[in-house]
Amino acid sequence: MTDDDGKVFLLDLAEATLLGDGDGLALDGGGYIRVTAAEEAVCDVIGRTPTHTARLAWHIGNRHTPVQVVDEITLRIQDDHVLVDMLQGLGAMVIKRSAPFTPEPGAYADNGGGHAH
Repeated sequence: MTDDDGKVFLLDLAEATLLGDGDGLALDGGGYIRVTAAEEAVCDVIGRTPTHTARLAWHIGNRHTPVQVVDEITLRIQDDHVLVDMLQGLGAMVIKRSAPFTPEPGAYADNGGGHAH
């Protein structure tokens, strides 16, 4: 892999590990590499109130779509014109932007988890 300064490094983890924005990778020779989420096409979905935002979140979840909770009235989804149309029809303000997307891991995630019943 290559860091932002163009330095090459090998990422060789013993097992699959979820790395999030702000995490650090310790280098064998000392020092760290900070993990930074890449920007991508996303939509910030803003509800009128926390209750309205909860309803919007339900509709997003009902479509099994990953969602990031930004704050009490703002959700973030990957840019999807069908979802944007639906959410605007439900009264949401939608702002398209380029930003990191770190969705909720889900109820069954457990640090690299599976889906068990």
